[in-house]
Order: sequence, then structure tokens, then C-alpha cells
Amino acid sequence: MKILCVLLPHFPINCEKLRHKDLTARPLIITVAAGSQKLVLDYSPELKNLQREMPLQQALSLQAEAEIIHADIQYYCSVFNGILDSLEKRSPLVEGADLGDIYIGLDGLQMIYENDAALVKAVRAAVPSVFDARIGIAEDKFPAYLAAWHSSPGSYKTLTGDIAAFLNDLTCDLLPVSLKSKEKLHSFGLHKLGQIAALTPGPLQAQFGPEGIRIRELANGHDDTPLYPRLTEETIEESTTLSSMTASLDVIMVSIEAMLSRAFVRFEPKGMGIRSVHLWTRTWLREHWEKNIQFKEPALNTKTAISRIRLIIENSPQPGPIEQLGMKITGLGRPNGRQKSLLTDVRAKDNLLDDVRQLEFRLGGTQLYKIKEIEPWSRIPERRYALIPLSQ
Repeated sequence: MKILCVLLPHFPINCEKLRHKDLTARPLIITVAAGSQKLVLDYSPELKNLQREMPLQQALSLQAEAEIIHADIQYYCSVFNGILDSLEKRSPLVEGADLGDIYIGLDGLQMIYENDAALVKAVRAAVPSVFDARIGIAEDKFPAYLAAWHSSPGSYKTLTGDIAAFLNDLTCDLLPVSLKSKEKLHSFGLHKLGQIAALTPGPLQAQFGPEGIRIRELANGHDDTPLYPRLTEETIEESTTLSSMTASLDVIMVSIEAMLSRAFVRFEPKGMGIRSVHLWTRTWLREHWEKNIQFKEPALNTKTAISRIRLIIENSPQPGPIEQLGMKITGLGRPNGRQKSLLTDVRAKDNLLDDVRQLEFRLGGTQLYKIKEIEPWSRIPERRYALIPLSQ
């Protein structure tokens, strides 16, 4: 499939400049929490020697004059989704791979756009100019990404045929792998894609495992990653700002229950329930927390949903006192039909097994077992019986 890649370099930084005009003259580092550690999410282009996922302390040792901003992931996602919505009016095959990285499938668009230049013009018109979109076209996703990265401002770059010569001198920092893997490549003296492409699969697989094979394939310009277009589905979003900052679980749950109640008013009369809900919170320091919660069976009322949500939140502490929280309900559905037995004792057993499955789903593993006879004739006691899950 022919792929068009749209890169929006330093997307979080440009999002911040979009809503805070006074930030344009100051070098910035945007951080995101990863457990107890803070990592670099993005940084101003003029700050050299920084990389995404770099620990904040290391970044400050290189650029001590930079101003630190906590990432507002919810805002960045909102802006990004708006751009994706606009691009979907140009092509139905749009994938938002990561904040600022977009892939568009071009198959079938020849009937709409007379050539690539006309398509690129339509794509560029869908992206606000503040993001300085870079556009590239190739047969696979990674080559399209590289083409976009090396495209000229206001233009686009197309890669066709044998692209080995183009890839040869490109830095391995462009590989879509973790910062740790990139540092490991540099430690082995592998700084260019051409150096990696010249290696046999064995050494890379020995050092990087299955990822080593993928690294070599990418360095040779081969990327079999499929395009994952956005799925159109009904979504319901609710959010609220608390009157005062709080770390109280009870206060948080009251706010979530209020948002759920407002959401259920929209679809409960249709007999539908929640299959999944994406929760997010933001602290007074703009630290972001999010969690995606799945339901084994659609939650048909607020009481059922809140019990599952409370259990998850109790085991996922907040990064600090929160002032904003919200939710996005993306999975709506009706309960699965199930035929019940006419026999009372069988119905009772079915109900018990349903309760056991729900318990195991909440606790994340098998909790109850039954003893089953396996080899009663064995001279070894451990072989005579075995424990098997009660729900099987």
C-alpha cells in the first residue's frame, strides 16, 4: 500500500504555543511522569542534544536554562484528534500513530486527486500552519516517515524503487525503537542505518532479541507494519473541574459517579451499557494520569460501573492532588444473550460460575480451584489429584 506520512515536529511544544502566545520566545522542556521518574516528552527545537524519553535530570544537565512545563496530555490529544478529523475528510484511511505522527493510506484516492501534488495540497490545508507539517510518500510506513523527515518546508518528498542509498547515511536515532535500544546501538558503534543494514541477522538478534530482526529490516527500508485506520464509533465525553484540589478517593468517586450519571442519561433508555471507559485526571501541577477500564459484560447502570471503577482507582494511585478529571466512553453495547437452564440446580451452578468469573476478572487471575482425580493408581501422591480452575 502506498503511504503518505504527515509529521508534526515538536507537536506538544507547538500545542503549548498555540494557546500561550507568550511562550514563543522561551526555550521549553515538556515533561511527563513515568512512575516516580520524570521524562522528556518534548522540547524546543533550539535546545540541542536532547531526546524524547530522556530523564529530566539528564536533560537539565545539558540545558539548565530551559523552562519546565508539565505535559497536558488531554489537551494535546484533543488538538491531535481535531487534525485527524479534518484529514479524514480527505481520506478514509487515517492512522494517528503517535502525537504528531500521522499515516494516510492512498489506495483508491487516484479517482479523487489527479496527482500526488494535489493530494499533498489538500492534506496541508487540513493542518494548521503553526505545526509546520512535513510530508513524505513511500510504499511502507517507515520509509514514508523518513521521506517526511527529510522533506523541504512547504513541499514533500517521495521515495520509490531502491532506497538503500538514501538510507545509508541516516542516523539510527530515526528508528522507531526505544531510547534504550538507540543508546545500545550507539554503544556498539552503529550510528548509521547503513551500518546496521550491512550486518547479518544473528548479532542483532543476539543483542536485541526479536527487536533486532525488526531493526535490521527497518534499516534496509522494509516495514511490514500494516496501516491501522481510526475506527468510527460513538463516543461520550464528560469532564469536570473540582472546586478545590483533593486527594480524597471518596471525593473523586463522587465526581466520577456524577459524570457517569450524566452519560447514562444519553444511552440507558436504549438498553445499552458501557464496555470500556477511559478515565483521566490532572493535578494542580498539570501532571496527567489516565486509565482505560474494560468491562467483561456491559455495565447497564451507574452502580455496576462505579464498583468496577473504584476497584481500579484504588490500585492506581494519583500523582498528586487533582483539580480536573474526565472520562471518554468509547465502547457501548448490549448484554450478550444467554439461554438459562430449566433445572433449578443447574441455574444455581451457572449463577455461581458467573460470580466466580467476575471475581477472577476483577482480581486478574484464577482464585478458586477444585480437586480432580488424575491418576489414582499412582504410587506418587502428587500425581493422584490435580487442582483445576473452578470456572472451567
